[in-house]
Amino acid sequence: MKILSGAEVDSAIDDLALIDRLEALFQTGCEMPQRHHHTVFAPNGPGSADATLLLMPAWTPQATSAAAGRIGIKVVTVFPDNGRQSLPSIFGQYLLLDGATGAPLALLDGTILTKRRTACASGLASRYLSRPDAASLLMVGTGALAPHLVRVHAKVRPIMRVAVWGRDADKSRRLAQELAGTLPAAVGRSITVQAVADRKSAVTEADIVSCATLSKTPLVEGDWLHAGQHLDLVGAYTPQMRESDDAAVRRARLYVDTRAGALTEAGDVVQPLAAGVIEPSDVVADLFELSRRQKPGRARDDRNVITLFKSVGAALEDLAAAELAFDAG
Repeated sequence: MKILSGAEVDSAIDDLALIDRLEALFQTGCEMPQRHHHTVFAPNGPGSADATLLLMPAWTPQATSAAAGRIGIKVVTVFPDNGRQSLPSIFGQYLLLDGATGAPLALLDGTILTKRRTACASGLASRYLSRPDAASLLMVGTGALAPHLVRVHAKVRPIMRVAVWGRDADKSRRLAQELAGTLPAAVGRSITVQAVADRKSAVTEADIVSCATLSKTPLVEGDWLHAGQHLDLVGAYTPQMRESDDAAVRRARLYVDTRAGALTEAGDVVQPLAAGVIEPSDVVADLFELSRRQKPGRARDDRNVITLFKSVGAALEDLAAAELAFDAG
């Protein structure tokens, strides 16, 4: 059985190859039971925060898999008190099994796997939903996922200018400096990157706005959006979180990664649904329907529509990334 570290997983995955792999698996589909959420009550004794165990299984039958049939499961633990011990609050591992025998094939670092597949799912959506000539990107959020999202969007579209906004101005400047040094080599062209303080102005000036935060209040308002814009919402993965307001969801043509996930877990969708601002039928398509050409994305000459893509993640995406990393290793 292969053991692939975070660095090995990272080096084995090419962004555009993973986008293609995701598209292929969304086209063929796979078995994807609902993710399991289990509460681990007060693991460090009375008064400690409850922890969470997440299990995300998926498998491809031999007849439909791009390679051999595979079974995969991601195991994620969330221990909020770990910061007291200078440990990350989230750990993840991915186990890949042979679909014909159940024999273990590989154990992969689940943290970098999640970052890479999440960014590439946004890249796949952007292929269908953002304008082909999109040249400017605003990254809202400065966490570990942000540089991956910026890089992927810049590979999918001819991005020439990147703005970075975060609540912590120092983190925004550091991320902008990091991206200014790495992006040109990653995408093969010159790109201007700067940190910005005025979020509203930055939103109004961007062709693509990507958000990856843990915000519980909207960071992008619908009144700031303009025709032809694409909004990529990656954070706010619980019903209590939110990155956009009702006006943004109302004005935009709405897309999601999976209907089952977004309609029950994504605060940017769940909250306006509960308030009666939108109906489930207002979700135009998910990545299954876009990849299968069952529902329309943005027409190439459509410069007036605002598109909004909301993702919460899916086990299919983990499986596609794990297969790619395993096959490349």
